[in-house]
Amino acid sequence: MDKSDPPLSFGVFKPVGHVVVALPTMQAVDAACAQSLADGFQPSDLVRYTPLEMRSQVNEEIRTASFFASIGQDLNLIRAHGALAEAGCGFLVVKTDVDAEVEKVAGVARGLHSPGAQRYGRFIVEELIERVAGDVQSPESDDTGLDLDAVHRRPD
Repeated sequence: MDKSDPPLSFGVFKPVGHVVVALPTMQAVDAACAQSLADGFQPSDLVRYTPLEMRSQVNEEIRTASFFASIGQDLNLIRAHGALAEAGCGFLVVKTDVDAEVEKVAGVARGLHSPGAQRYGRFIVEELIERVAGDVQSPESDDTGLDLDAVHRRPD
């Protein structure tokens, strides 16, 4: 994946075949990269985003998104990524071809206190991080709250 030309669907970020992991700091992103390499991923499988890079990408996508992006969860999800970036989260995007690789990435994300990690499929985006006890997930609609705002509620 080339972050200078990110994969889009209806004008918003949709990296099918990848896992997008939000991490609380860029140091956590570095640690996730190191662990992913140790787990057998190649450097070309990993793309890092600073909070500023993700905010810039989100702002541009919100500006240019198609109406159809607001029908499903796509627009809501990039807004959540923007909110996490605004809170200082960095992001790691990992190319994953098989379920075992997805589980490796999810394990790394959980170990580094990720507020959210999504597996992007062609028709569905799967959240890989369990909700914190007491959280209530909002229906996936552009009009409802952001499910990924848990960065402020996750225990350290």
